[in-house]
Amino acid sequence: MEKLANIKGVIFDLDGTLVESELDFRKIKQQLNCPIDTDILNYIDAMTSIDDQQRAQQIIIEHETFDAKNAKALPHMHSLLTSLQELALPAAIVTRNSKAATATKLSQNDINIALVLTRECYPAKPAPDALLAIADQWQISAAELIYVGDYLYDIQASKNAGMMSVFINHHKQPEYQLQADIIVRDLKELQTAIEASRQG
Repeated sequence: MEKLANIKGVIFDLDGTLVESELDFRKIKQQLNCPIDTDILNYIDAMTSIDDQQRAQQIIIEHETFDAKNAKALPHMHSLLTSLQELALPAAIVTRNSKAATATKLSQNDINIALVLTRECYPAKPAPDALLAIADQWQISAAELIYVGDYLYDIQASKNAGMMSVFINHHKQPEYQLQADIIVRDLKELQTAIEASRQG
């Protein structure tokens, strides 16, 4: 994939991209009385009662904490991260997860990525703020970075930041994947593509 030839860094989503996630968003929305077609974080932000917001956030954290304890690394994740190190490509993570759940998933799956931004750091995806903050910290143009994810918000955040979007479809075919710049089936395919773009 010649599109990857000039990239200078890689930013990853976390859940469903580097590690498994069993979060049941439909169940969470039912507990919060959140409409199915409404974003959970936007729904909570729009609450007028601080107490209601805090209760809703606690429900989400409980689900995330349980999910974090059971999350396993996705196949080929470690070999991909090792390859990026060997190619001297910096890596970071931007997730809508909480800091606490993210830290658990990173530690128990031995993910050695220092730069990790959660929803407490910047406005959540599809807002581009966190992605642009990393580009600024690395002093690399957003156009020379890729954001790798497994959901529509990841594609939208990439486009909002002016980055190339890489969508991992896990051998499924959601219609929105066609909005991504690059589609891969799994992390192994992404690793092969990045390595091939660096050769010759």
